[in-house]
Amino acid sequence: MSDLPLTLASNSKLKAFVYLNKDRVLEDARHIDRVAALGAPKGPLFGVPIAIKDIIHVAGMPTGGGSLTRKDAAPPTQDAVVVQRLRNAGAIIIGKVATVEYAFGGWGSNDTVGAPVNPWDLKRVRIPGGSSSGSGVSVASGMVPGALGSDTGGSIRLPSSFSGMVGLKTTAGLIPTTGVLPLSDMLDTIGPMTRTVRDAAILFDVLAERAEGTSLPSHHAGSKPFDGKRIGVPEDLGVTLHPHTESIWQETLKRVKEAGATLVPVQFPKSLADYAAPCGMFLAVDGYRHYRVFAEEKPTRLGDAVCKRMLSGKSVSAVDYIENIASRDRNKSVIAQVFEGIDALMTPTTAFPAPVLGEHPEHDSPAVFTRFANYFELAAISLPAGVTSEGLPVGMQFVVPGLQEARALDLAYRLELSLGGPILCPILK
Repeated sequence: MSDLPLTLASNSKLKAFVYLNKDRVLEDARHIDRVAALGAPKGPLFGVPIAIKDIIHVAGMPTGGGSLTRKDAAPPTQDAVVVQRLRNAGAIIIGKVATVEYAFGGWGSNDTVGAPVNPWDLKRVRIPGGSSSGSGVSVASGMVPGALGSDTGGSIRLPSSFSGMVGLKTTAGLIPTTGVLPLSDMLDTIGPMTRTVRDAAILFDVLAERAEGTSLPSHHAGSKPFDGKRIGVPEDLGVTLHPHTESIWQETLKRVKEAGATLVPVQFPKSLADYAAPCGMFLAVDGYRHYRVFAEEKPTRLGDAVCKRMLSGKSVSAVDYIENIASRDRNKSVIAQVFEGIDALMTPTTAFPAPVLGEHPEHDSPAVFTRFANYFELAAISLPAGVTSEGLPVGMQFVVPGLQEARALDLAYRLELSLGGPILCPILK
């Protein structure tokens, strides 16, 4: 744990951690050393420091939810299931990291308790991506090798794209959310955020209680890591990409093809962007259902943007909500047929690189490509695929059928290999 002072120093600038208890961390480290000395087997995460998004309960640590409404909430007495699984694997829970209020926002901004700083640009304060903002910043900057995030509409993949690291969105229901503050019971998922694909696979196996190494990508020797793979490419993304993102998107398509992949044009009934709106309805209705007391109080302690998102769920009729569910169910078979002919769908994770904080439309969502996976209960992974001329990361995502996380990890690893290795934040160099 000699890196803890560095973590504290870095955090004063980046503001990723909202709770750190040095004494507790050191005692936990001594405990696992004592257990190991008695001959107990060392788990796959033995001694690895992991950060926890501040909507996930850690016994003895406050769960702030990124909100002033939980300022006086007593610390939980029991770990969330996912935290207990990390401990069982030997991980050291180093602290809690920042989040958008109640995980309801994709930019990573937080008007009430403050937002972390994107480590890719220390001259201008850029959005870190949300809602797992602190998870992304703590990992990308090197403060921890891994963190837990949640993804309800893109909240793992958006910071992975904007802040430049690997983030895995898991299938709804695969990893327990017991002990996690809810946003949408239907869509909430927990997943790993790391700097490399292999590290994400190690964390995923622990979280999903799979045998160690089950999801680790195998080594792909030779110059064509995508040989034999069929990668779907949407014919209609539904939005215009930022010129820098468009350039890296085209470079990635070329790279994957030259690495042996067959690129398969895919035409969906709607554009990916069009699927974002109905997913947003679920988030708004469930957000209002869970937190309407805070959204309705006068004056509200919620930030303006989050409060408006929650209140928008109040006016959704039961007929519209049920019809949305029925429409999703009808379309699931269409989506499933598309995946029968491809190994994965590849898209940019976001339509643009990280904007400067305050210079983005807070009322809009950057999740135009990510919510598709949540809406249809798919799995997806994002990883950096290039860096703009301004030095900002651009993420690409692979979307796969539900419960096929190992396939997503494998394809992401192939892209990582074709790039010559992971793309890391300059702050680490």
